[in-house]
Amino acid sequence: MSAIAFPTRLAITEIKLYLREPLAAFFAVVLPLALLLILGATIPDFREPADDLGGVRPVDTHLPGMMILLSVLTVAFSILPATLVVYRERGVLRRMSTTPVKPISVLSVQLVINAAASIVATALMLVSGHLVLEIPYPPMFLAFVGVFLLGSVTMFGIGLALAAAAPNSRVVQSAGAGIMFPLLFLGGMWLPRALMPDWLRVVSDYSPAGAFGQALTDVLSNQAPSLLHLGVMTAWAAAGILAATRWFRWE
Repeated sequence: MSAIAFPTRLAITEIKLYLREPLAAFFAVVLPLALLLILGATIPDFREPADDLGGVRPVDTHLPGMMILLSVLTVAFSILPATLVVYRERGVLRRMSTTPVKPISVLSVQLVINAAASIVATALMLVSGHLVLEIPYPPMFLAFVGVFLLGSVTMFGIGLALAAAAPNSRVVQSAGAGIMFPLLFLGGMWLPRALMPDWLRVVSDYSPAGAFGQALTDVLSNQAPSLLHLGVMTAWAAAGILAATRWFRWE
């Protein structure tokens, strides 16, 4: 019984610690939701069919896809790796190795909590976008769930590799931002992929965020995601998880 209770108690403690950091919840959950509603409500062009997006409204496909991408990348490259590196830096994981609560439990709980934050953010965006902006729910819901899960695993895997390689909290924060913002650009956050020059779209196709962002947009547009993009995400996920497994240090 005690072996089962320990992870539960640890999870409750970690959730309380997570909620005591309002910036984490703000950037992962509140900011993407607020941007979706504000941009969708205040920019008329987002509510008009766009020729470069196949005649669909940006608010129905591109905008929610980019806000989901923003939420997942914020968790994967800012919140998750920073927490793990701080724990390692302060000796939390080393001290836990002498107790029945093993460091792997901390890693597992952190993954679950941060994954839950991304899921909550995505669910809130889908529901709020539908109620406020009349954004339709994903017509290919199972495909949407599959793309979301694969993309999240991909980004979390790379984020864990970052946490494994970073020597301290200052480095991981700077490196996380240095990775996240270029990935957001390649994902189509500021320049939709349809407007990218051909060479840049190819680079985007083979980037994890470009593949994830386009796959999200595809399923929100009632189109099957490209096998290329699914394969790219799978390859990046495997590479990130392999690197994190080989490099990760508990102390």
